[in-house]
Amino acid sequence: MTRFTTAAGLSRRSALKLGGIAGMAGLVTIHTGRRSFASAAGTYELAITADRIIVDGVSSKAVMMGGTVPAPTMRWREGEEVVVHATNRLDEPTSIHWHGLLIAGVMDGAPGFNGYVAIQPGETYTYRFRLRQAGTYWYHSHSALQEQAGMYGAIVIDPAGPEPVRADRDYVVVLSDHTAEDPMRVMSNLKADAGHYNQARRTLIDFIRDARDSGFNAALSDRLDWGAMRMDPTDLADVAGYRFLVNGRGPEDNWTGLFTPGERVRLRIINASAMSIFDVRIPGLPMTVFAADGQTVQPVRVDEFRFGVGETYDVVVLPREDRAYTIVAEPIDRTGHARATLAPRPGMSGPVPEPRPRTLLTMADMGMGDMGMGGRGMDGMDHSTMAMAGNGMAGMDHAAMADTTDRGRPLGWADASTPPGDKALDYADLVSATVNGDDRAPDHVIEVRLTGIMDRYMWSLNGRPFGKDQPIRVRQGDRIRITYVNTTMMAHPMHLHGMFVELENGQGRRMPRKHVVLVPPGKTISVVLTASEPGEWPFHCHLLYHMAAGMMTRFIVDDQTA
Repeated sequence: MTRFTTAAGLSRRSALKLGGIAGMAGLVTIHTGRRSFASAAGTYELAITADRIIVDGVSSKAVMMGGTVPAPTMRWREGEEVVVHATNRLDEPTSIHWHGLLIAGVMDGAPGFNGYVAIQPGETYTYRFRLRQAGTYWYHSHSALQEQAGMYGAIVIDPAGPEPVRADRDYVVVLSDHTAEDPMRVMSNLKADAGHYNQARRTLIDFIRDARDSGFNAALSDRLDWGAMRMDPTDLADVAGYRFLVNGRGPEDNWTGLFTPGERVRLRIINASAMSIFDVRIPGLPMTVFAADGQTVQPVRVDEFRFGVGETYDVVVLPREDRAYTIVAEPIDRTGHARATLAPRPGMSGPVPEPRPRTLLTMADMGMGDMGMGGRGMDGMDHSTMAMAGNGMAGMDHAAMADTTDRGRPLGWADASTPPGDKALDYADLVSATVNGDDRAPDHVIEVRLTGIMDRYMWSLNGRPFGKDQPIRVRQGDRIRITYVNTTMMAHPMHLHGMFVELENGQGRRMPRKHVVLVPPGKTISVVLTASEPGEWPFHCHLLYHMAAGMMTRFIVDDQTA
């Protein structure tokens, strides 16, 4: 039995056993930064505890699995059975959700769904499931706001057959946001004032500059329009004051992955944040994306990518020079950065690029329609004109956008200030490596409107918060199209438990399969899925405080074999 014990690492006995299993299975060690950890599918004991972590020299409270933040990386093999005994040593209920895994509903780990009950203090719950897939995934709490406090970790599932890509090094890169504030206090602050953390609100000086650049009447009209909606174009993210982490380490701690020049380095990049959408790049080192949300896609070479909470990308890089490269991830509100290093020797560090400017939202981000909120959404809008490839950057001329205004300030949610000539990944670039098995036309279409009353911090689907909502119900085997209509000024990473969706991005029978889809503000995106997994599945925005504020519903697949 494998035992996770201390923050420093595995017990000697566990380490010896893991080494033996890994040797027999021919596994490659996954490097997580605080230690190297290798495992094979089997039986595990995992303790959930309250403790403290130190980030860049600052100590704060945390919730841990296996004694670390992030939790130990689970490395398994497709087709094997996994048994995890999770013991709750907190003074409140907890749970573990196996994000992206195809497993029986009760094992999914979401309290109140599929008969699963949260693990009470002092109790142990046994998760048991057989692995039906390969790829990069993650696991995290689905109780209270424990995920924000550090309760998350990576999952690597080796394929039963050949790996889709060759790599000499294999690193997990877990990105997250950490706050020293109690997450419940953060939620209280947001409910009291939705703009509590927005320190970039426009001022009189900004108005004077806008009037100079665009004319007084245009600047005044813009201010009045935003004021009438009780919104602010600088409100890109709800929470600020974060320290942004790579494998539990802050920018000063500088997590480092080693390489020998000329080696192929695989990075399994996971957005395990509570609230942060990141723009990720490695200056001077292009990335080849070959998997999204654990599913293999045809290789696409990019310089950067934007990804939402819960998404994962596997990339390969080929550092040929004998120097350090900086992995930098900036949240879209540009309130800081996560930083790590790829280097040929320990102790090296590369230059940290200057922060990119924070963009301003525009009326185009709101769809240029009737902006009534509170469930009214944008009913007068012609949604067909808003169909996007996914992350809102399809077909964009990044070079033309590098100097959007006279002051050089970027405008619009999709403008990441990508340098001229650089390639930013777009959802339209993702092409499944295999042909999708079900090409039936949808039996019916379900419209899911992403709604909210932002100034009161009330979030909902179709105008109704969780608990007052109407569940979505389909039959097992149905072919469904889900159309996401984002009526808000914020992007929402939408996550459906239990099944993958196919993103309608123009790739026909090679649409990419995803478990999280990032829906930009004011845009419409559609996905299709075959309702193959019976159960009562959570369906929610993966921004933690949005979900907690009501942006969730039940997606019920009726079992036709019962």
